[in-house]
Parts: sequence; C-alpha cells; structure tokens
Amino acid sequence: MPKIWEILKAKYREERARVAQKVADRADDKDSINANASKKLWLIVGLGNFGPEYAESRHNCGFRALEEVAKLLYQTIGSPRHRFKGVVREAEYEGNKLLLLWPYTYMNSSGESVSEAMHWYGIDESRLIVIYDDADLDAGMIRIRAKGSAGSHNGMKSVLINTETDEFPRVRIGIGKKPEHYDMVDFVLGRFSDEEKPVMNEAEKRAAEAALSIIEKGCERTMSEFNSSRKDKDSGRETGQEPKGAEDNIQ
Repeated sequence: MPKIWEILKAKYREERARVAQKVADRADDKDSINANASKKLWLIVGLGNFGPEYAESRHNCGFRALEEVAKLLYQTIGSPRHRFKGVVREAEYEGNKLLLLWPYTYMNSSGESVSEAMHWYGIDESRLIVIYDDADLDAGMIRIRAKGSAGSHNGMKSVLINTETDEFPRVRIGIGKKPEHYDMVDFVLGRFSDEEKPVMNEAEKRAAEAALSIIEKGCERTMSEFNSSRKDKDSGRETGQEPKGAEDNIQ
C-alpha cells in the first residue's frame, strides 16, 4: 500500500499537470489574438438558432449577416473553432483584432456564449457588436444603435442578462411585421418569401458592412450612414427615425 506522502506527491504532480495544461490551452487560444498587444480586440456576435432546420429562418438573420462579415474579411480570417458554446473565427481589420462568434446555445441562451468570450479575453462592452433580427422594422431595413434595451427579443435579453450591460452597439435587421393571423414564434422561425429573399440578402450584406463600419468609423457616423431605409434614400429623404416602440416587439 503506498505511503501517504507518495499519494500526496502523485496528486501534486497531477494538479501541476492540470494547471500547466490549462495555461497552455489559454495561451493557445490567445496567441493569435494577442500577437500585437497594441491592437484592440472586438467581438462581433450574430444571433440565431443552431441547426439546419433554422438556417433559412427569419430569426437567423444575425447568423447569416455574420457569415457576410466573414466573407468581407476573407483575406485575414482564420478557420472556425469550437469555443465558448459556439463557433469562433479570428480576423484582422483596420489594425484591430476581431473575434466573430456564432453562439450554438440556441437563441434564448445566447448570452451565455457571449459572456464567456468577453470574460475570457477581457473584452470591453464598448467593443461588443451584436447583429440580430427585428420584427418591428420593415423587411430589409437596417438600424444601428449605440446602446439600449432588448425589447422582447429573447436572444438580446439573454445577452443583456449575462453581460450585465446594455452599453454596446447593435445592428438590427428588419424582417417585417408579423401578419395578424400569425403566431410570433411561427413567424420568426418561418422563411422569407421568394420576393423577400433578394431584399433580405442585401440587408444582411449591409448589416455586415455596418458592423465593420462601427469599428472603423465609430457608432455615431455609422448610424448616420446606415439608419435610413432604401425607400427613404430613393426619395432623397434621409432619416434616422424608427417606428415608435421599435425594439419592443421581437420574440
């Protein structure tokens, strides 16, 4: 039977090995992100539901817009990795380090993934950008805000609860208002019509451009450039106004 000191010595070795592995894993995660400490780290999150059955749903505009961000960063973006209850990709943009995150917790628990990533890398709330769908905006409209409530959007509610802040930029993609005879859940989990698809594809691309514009130009300037509908621009009328009660009617 081994002596007590031998048992303790073995346990000590195991603990040291465990700690060393944890440090190595953390360093491996951070090496590429912190290669240049002078570069700021931004976290861009797209909200959606995991699984092929949700891929084309209205509620997954955030996921698809983040894919458009990845396309814009094709020259610097890294391979997908499973981290923080989601999938992450690292990239560089205008002297900044970017972490793109697709939470795979399902919409209602998105904040768990976001919070883990923020705490792991020590990301300031001002450098968090969240892209998501908005059922109170006309289909194809883009709205950028520097901060604010979650309304009744369950994904954003989870983000606010888990990060304990609402002081971060967000990019909202209008998916159109729910028809009276529709249940809201069925509506947001449904798919766009053939007529809506081209409009929404363009909106998701513009949302991606807006997210990068926030990093490059700041939120105020980005709002002035993107907070107008296509109809407003076509008529020569620029407006940053949004419907009263917007951000309060999303599931």
